[in-house]
Amino acid sequence: MLSGTCHCGKAGWTLEGEAGSITACNCSLCRRYGALWAYDFEGERIAITGQTASYTRVGKENPALEILFCPECAGVISWRGLRLEEDGKRRMAVNLRLAPPELVGHLPIDHFDGLDTFDDLPSDGRCVRDLWS
Repeated sequence: MLSGTCHCGKAGWTLEGEAGSITACNCSLCRRYGALWAYDFEGERIAITGQTASYTRVGKENPALEILFCPECAGVISWRGLRLEEDGKRRMAVNLRLAPPELVGHLPIDHFDGLDTFDDLPSDGRCVRDLWS
């Protein structure tokens, strides 16, 4: 299990099992937050801890997203989709930058063009630790 907390420690997340694909997105939100996302579904492998506040992003081409953050220190905890998937599940992602670097540094990063094409971008071979060193 992985876990991460905001700077003040009052909010955070847990992710059961392997983190899977870690994504760096260049959309107008993610590039400002500098987040690295690990995905699953609400009520499954991801659990949010502590009190959070939210910001709702509604875009013409993007699914409506809710960004969850700590109301004390404003650390970005996660996002969750406001539209359900066809199977009734709600997609979520947690900000892997809130996890201890020694536990996630080895994970490879996938890149996603959330700004223009909504396509996966070619791998550059970097992992999380490459962004922290």
